[in-house]
Amino acid sequence: MNIKEYRILLVDDEKEIITHIKQELLREGFYRTISASTVKEAKTLFMSERPQLLVLDIMLPDGDGYEILQFARKYVDVPVIFLTAKDEDVDKLVGLGLGADDYITKPFLMKELIFRISAILRRAYQFDHSRDLFFKLGEVEIDFSQNLIIKGQESVGMTATERTILKKLYENKNRVVTKDALAETIWGEEMDGNEQSLIMHIRRIRKKIEAHPSEPQYLLTIKGIGYKLKV
Repeated sequence: MNIKEYRILLVDDEKEIITHIKQELLREGFYRTISASTVKEAKTLFMSERPQLLVLDIMLPDGDGYEILQFARKYVDVPVIFLTAKDEDVDKLVGLGLGADDYITKPFLMKELIFRISAILRRAYQFDHSRDLFFKLGEVEIDFSQNLIIKGQESVGMTATERTILKKLYENKNRVVTKDALAETIWGEEMDGNEQSLIMHIRRIRKKIEAHPSEPQYLLTIKGIGYKLKV
C-alpha cells in the first residue's frame, strides 16, 4: 500500500490549524485524514476508524494528547507524532517516556510536518521483512520479525523509530554510529534540530534492553560522536 493511502487522525483544538494541515496533506496526496478537537472525540474516531498514524496536540479542552496515546496503545502500537507548544512540553514528553515516534514544536513549517509524517509511515508500515533480524543482548532478545523486545517471560513492543534505530545500530554492531548517521536514517536529514528527539528515543530503548538503563551495558554513548551497540 502507498503511504498516502494510510488513514491519519489529527487532533488539535485549533480549527484553523486542523484545516490548514488537512489542506496541505490533501495537496500532497494524503486523502484519508480525519480530525478531532477533543480527547473524547479522538477516542471515538480511533475506535471506529482505526487510523494508522496519530498526530496529537498536547493541550486539549478535556485532557491532553498523552491520554489519547495511552488509550490507543491498549489496542495497537500505532505510531504517534506530538505537536508541542513549548520546550517544557518536550521535557515532559521525554520524562514520561510514553513512546511517541516523533514530536514537532509549534510554530512549525508545514513541509517539515509532512516530511515527518511520510518518514514515520514508511518506517512503520514498509519495513523490509525480507531482511528480518533476530539477535540477543545477554538475556534480552530483539525480534524484528515480531517487532518485540523479549526479557524472559515478558515482551514489549518497539515503536517504528525505536526499531529503525536498533536496526541501524545492529547493522553496525560494535562500531560507532554517529548522531548524524542515525538522524539521516530516521529523518532523512542531519542532526541539526533533532538531537533532543534522538536522546528521547535512546532513553526509551535503554529502558527496554538494559538491566540498569543509567549504566548501560549494550547501548553505549560515545560522547560528542554518537552511539555504539555492543553485541
